[in-house]
Amino acid sequence: MKSLHDDFGVEIEGIDLRDAATHYTWIRRAFEEHSVLLFRGQCLDDEAHLALGRLFGVIEIRERNPQEHEARMSMVSNRWEGGHVLSEESPRLLHLKANQLWHTDSTFLPAPALANILAARKLPTSGGETEFVSTRAAWRDLPGSTRTRLRRLVLRHRYAHSRMTISPAAAALDVVTMWPETAWRAVWPNPVNGAEALYIASHAFGVVGMGEREGRELIEELIAFTTRPARIYSHRWSPGDVIIWDERATMHRGRPWPYGEERTLASICITAGEADGLGWVRPAPAG
Repeated sequence: MKSLHDDFGVEIEGIDLRDAATHYTWIRRAFEEHSVLLFRGQCLDDEAHLALGRLFGVIEIRERNPQEHEARMSMVSNRWEGGHVLSEESPRLLHLKANQLWHTDSTFLPAPALANILAARKLPTSGGETEFVSTRAAWRDLPGSTRTRLRRLVLRHRYAHSRMTISPAAAALDVVTMWPETAWRAVWPNPVNGAEALYIASHAFGVVGMGEREGRELIEELIAFTTRPARIYSHRWSPGDVIIWDERATMHRGRPWPYGEERTLASICITAGEADGLGWVRPAPAG
């Protein structure tokens, strides 16, 4: 394994992810320890990608009634039906641009994501990197008094909040407005090794029991602390790259690229379950 950053992340060689089941115990151990795993030179089609995801758990189906739908690939792409590239003014491209905010996936869902598995499909000639930071390392570096305070706090999340930061048109899309507010504790302990991580995202807009301005200022301060330049691993994609990351212990963001060129990444999220520590980040019922 080669380190990607002093605090987190490794590149793993010698594993064909089409045969991931053979190596899953080892992959999962590395996932819990290092948070971001990079595999180069892979040949994952949709079927193999979904099979890899199922090793980690239940594949996220971002529908109001997921039991009525089958799991499928999600294409993070500016290429639309008919093969054309979306214009920069398109609400859907603005929706994609919101992914350039630091975030953790799916904090706005009834059960958030454990992991994302992202694979390069079509890459632009420049730009389009994906950047990562370790919220576990950031938590470690916070003052003890701040950690004590944060262990008592619950953050409020809403999908439309992050999209509104980019554009009201992006915030008004049906795929955004269908999700109501959620609430999660500000720290997510890893159930395997006990390591705590700050649990925060651009979808977070407030703190339960705190004034609106005070809550937002705290969230902004924490994101700024976590995403200092020295903490960032920036991944420049190459064909065949696959990255698996722990949503409980990282934040990530995409970077701009020439929007007249196609950029397509194949993505699936895996939903966190009780064995992944979901009960530890779920706030206690009111009353």
